[in-house]
Amino acid sequence: MILCGGSGTRLWPSSRESMPKQFTRLVSEQASTFQETARRVTDGATFAKPAVLTHSDARFIVAEQLSEAGVKADILLEPERRDSAAAVAVAAVHAAKHDPQGVVMILAADHVIGDTKAFVAAARAAAIGAKAGYIMTLGIEPSAPSTAYGYIRRGSTLGEAPGAYTVERFVEKPDQGGAERLIAEGALWNSGYFLFRADVMIAELEAHAPDVLRAAKAAYEEAQRDLDFVRLDAAAFGLAPKTSIDYAVMERTAHAGVLPVSFSWSDVGTWDAVWQVLPRDGSGNALRGRVEVLDTENSLVHSEGEQVTTVVGLSDVVVVTTPDAVLVTSKANSGSVKDLVSTLRAKSYPEADAHRRMYRPWGWYQRIDIGERFQVKRIMVTPAGRLSLQKHFHRAEHWVVVKGTAEVTINDRVVLVHENEAVYLPIGSMHRLTNPGKIPLELIEVQVGSYTGEDDIIRVEDIYGR
Repeated sequence: MILCGGSGTRLWPSSRESMPKQFTRLVSEQASTFQETARRVTDGATFAKPAVLTHSDARFIVAEQLSEAGVKADILLEPERRDSAAAVAVAAVHAAKHDPQGVVMILAADHVIGDTKAFVAAARAAAIGAKAGYIMTLGIEPSAPSTAYGYIRRGSTLGEAPGAYTVERFVEKPDQGGAERLIAEGALWNSGYFLFRADVMIAELEAHAPDVLRAAKAAYEEAQRDLDFVRLDAAAFGLAPKTSIDYAVMERTAHAGVLPVSFSWSDVGTWDAVWQVLPRDGSGNALRGRVEVLDTENSLVHSEGEQVTTVVGLSDVVVVTTPDAVLVTSKANSGSVKDLVSTLRAKSYPEADAHRRMYRPWGWYQRIDIGERFQVKRIMVTPAGRLSLQKHFHRAEHWVVVKGTAEVTINDRVVLVHENEAVYLPIGSMHRLTNPGKIPLELIEVQVGSYTGEDDIIRVEDIYGR
């Protein structure tokens, strides 16, 4: 079960609510961390068909990225975020439906692992302890006394699983001195990966967090099929207490085990962590996009879009530029970006959560310009993509096709619009845009009217169930 519901605000402005870090290509230029996580569990000799638990708003991004990665998975939708205890409970209930004693592995969608073979071997080894009735976790051998992670103090050897130990206790994120003492004592980083038999986790939830289990069971039993997704029941799921699986079960159970592992691992939770996993030049700089630096060292400079980002005479900094926002921080303070985003939200900055490019099940749109009584957008519709049948009360629209062919519905009329052709949609007209071709359709939309907000859309019909 891949948990895919976080928002990753510490990696703003690249990661935002509308496109969280697990779906972006922050580390690899070929795939998102979610896609790499999904591919990591495709070894049929070890893993069954994976399942993904994500927020309803991200369902089409998940489906598209799984398709791009060539991975088939069940997709379960959370109506709201209730933290990891409810997510793990749903995973256990989902697995128990197929095999009550089946072994479940909980994975985060945003982690970076350097050695897939070592990861698969660790999963197989930890599964031995899980089959014996333990709730196993993978404990990462620390590479430094980090204050960014929780720790696990191991106890006695676990006879049922070679190389594994019982868990003496879990330790919250320590200060620097505490981290150094924990490492000296042989403690491990808490990766957040868990392996357990479905029936064992259900029993532990029943004993330690019955309200969480009750809500998860009801939400799963009342779930509805929606296209290729399974929607958990909103009313039932909303009754689950908002708490972590660490607090709800792992810190209370008598059946916790840990397998130490030494493969490279990062939860890339901050820009400093991103710098640590990226390739660096001879001056220690990690550079992405259109970037030039001079007399700069040990820094991360990340540029998205067509603009050039330049840095002169700085050390140990993070500079991130996107088409609509710029972040400059020291690496040491990059963990405070989350607090910055909270400030932006409190002051109603739309950039806090929304990218200029907004993804939709049919493709995406990107604002080019906006002013009083007008807005200009670039729109891309994937082959066979179809926007909802809709109308607007406050604006008219002009569409100019620049690539591909558009099938445009205007009231009772359907017309084909080719490259370098345009169509006009009057205020109040019922209209729809479809890509009937085999290549992406791109067009420029010019909106003119007294109001151009996204909430001036009356949907009459939508194949995506919005």
